[in-house]
Amino acid sequence: MAKMRAFPFAKPGAKLELVERDIPDPGPGQVRVRVEACGICHSDVLTAQGLFPGIQYPRVPGHEIAGVVDALGPEVPEWKKGDRVGIGWHGGHCGHCDRCRRGDYLTCRNDFRITGISFDGGYADYVVAPWSVLARIPDGMAATDAAPLMDAGVTTFNPLRHSGARPGDLVAIVGIGGLGHLGIQFAAKMGFDTVAIGRGADKGPLARELGARIYIDNKTQDPAAELQKLGGARVILATATNADAMTAVIGGLGPDGQLIIAGAPSEPLSVSALPLIFGRRSISGWPSGTSLDSQECLRFAKQMGVRPRIELFPLDEAPAAYDRMMSGDARFRVVMTMI
Repeated sequence: MAKMRAFPFAKPGAKLELVERDIPDPGPGQVRVRVEACGICHSDVLTAQGLFPGIQYPRVPGHEIAGVVDALGPEVPEWKKGDRVGIGWHGGHCGHCDRCRRGDYLTCRNDFRITGISFDGGYADYVVAPWSVLARIPDGMAATDAAPLMDAGVTTFNPLRHSGARPGDLVAIVGIGGLGHLGIQFAAKMGFDTVAIGRGADKGPLARELGARIYIDNKTQDPAAELQKLGGARVILATATNADAMTAVIGGLGPDGQLIIAGAPSEPLSVSALPLIFGRRSISGWPSGTSLDSQECLRFAKQMGVRPRIELFPLDEAPAAYDRMMSGDARFRVVMTMI
């Protein structure tokens, strides 16, 4: 039987190790995807450290997958061999329970799954997944560009497009890293008056290159005061995983303004209630998105020229690629390629 390479975590706290496995066959309702590229996301640490309940080991991580449909099991509609597809963090939900009907699929009690946690992910040559989690990759988009958009991309695209902000509204992006550099591009391409907030004057040229009209250095400037000088932000998207940085910008919201948290800080936010009450301001969070969300993100990115900035590693160097991401030295996104 034909073999493939895979890099699972054998147990919580273990290192990634190369194993040779039989190429799996898809079952009913499943497809097999030949992986061409897989992004490495910080939330892969949930698999590495066993931080999510119910993980069965060994488990192959990876939920920013781009590849080609290689085989189909029975009862698979819509898709065919050779289709270019992406697989993201959202690995499916039942779609019919009360929670799913309310849109709260993350707490679906019946069938909620996460790629690379509930089933093996993309640190491998092949992955088998439910057909319903596939997103079509547009013609002409490179797999290495599509892969990071399956999570980092949709995690910034989705909250911005659902925020209620309109073209011309002041929208600020906190952080210019793996999420933020995409958030700035999406905000600018959606027609928002885009402000980037980062640490250090050296990031200003990059922020403007990505599409920000104004850059605020929160190392030397008060971001809330600077936003108020501009009239107050309709939306602030927080991508930097720093609670203090999030707290510091809340005062920069305009009336009915909204702080949306996309990057999860490890520490709690400390927020005064009065500015929220008297300004009708709010704080909300947003998860990644479903396969349809990811597909719409890919299409928008292709049409509007949004591209991730990446560092490439071959699959055989998966441990080094993972360590690079975890070190914090990677400026934007780390992506493995299998070709």
